[in-house]
Amino acid sequence: MKIIDLTHLIKENMPVFPGTEPPVLEAANTLERDGFREKKLHMYSHTGTHMDAPAHMINKGWTLDQVGIEAFFGPAVKIDARGLKRIEKIHLEPLTDSGAEFLVLWTGWDQYWGTEKYFGAFPALSLEAAAWLTGLSLKGIGVDAISIDPMDSEDFAVHLELLSNDMVLIENLRGLEQLPEQFIFSAMPLKLEDADGSPVRAYALLEADKL
Repeated sequence: MKIIDLTHLIKENMPVFPGTEPPVLEAANTLERDGFREKKLHMYSHTGTHMDAPAHMINKGWTLDQVGIEAFFGPAVKIDARGLKRIEKIHLEPLTDSGAEFLVLWTGWDQYWGTEKYFGAFPALSLEAAAWLTGLSLKGIGVDAISIDPMDSEDFAVHLELLSNDMVLIENLRGLEQLPEQFIFSAMPLKLEDADGSPVRAYALLEADKL
C-alpha cells in the first residue's frame, strides 16, 4: 500500500482566502531561552488544506467534533475537471454506482498555488450538479482549488447546497495528478471544540494493484 500526501504546507505568507489573515507561527519558547522549542499558532480555522463543517454556513449545522472519525475516511472517486469552465452533472457520471463516499475534483489548479492566478476562474460545480450530488451517499467533496464555489460567488450557493445536506467540504488539496480514478481518501481535522472547520492532513491510500 502507498500513502500520498494531498496537503499544502502551513506557513506564514501562504495563500489564504481574500479577506482572511495569513497564519502567524510565533516562537513562544526557544532552546536558547527555555531549553525547548514551542510555537504559538495564530490562524483561521479554514487555513490551507482544510475542511468545512456544515456549521460553517448552516444555522444549527453540526460541527466537526460532533461526528465520529469515520466521517473523514472512505472510498473516493476522482473526476478530471481540468479545462472545464463549469463542472456539470454529466461530468460526474463515474460516481454512479461507484460506492464512493467522497468525490475529489481534480481541476489542476494547485499548480498556481502561491500566484495570483490561484484566485482566478478555476472549474467549479454548477448548482445543478451540486444538487444532484446531494442525492448520493457522499460524506464529502474535495477540490484542489481555494473554494467549492466560483471565486466570484457572493451567495456561496454550492457551499449551502452541500453543507445543508450534511457533507464536509475539503478545499486546497494538492497533488491529485498522482491518484487513480478510485482510491481511499482521508482528511483528518483537529479535534477542536465547536469546530466550524479545521486544517486537515489529507492523504490517499493506494492499494498495490493500483500503483
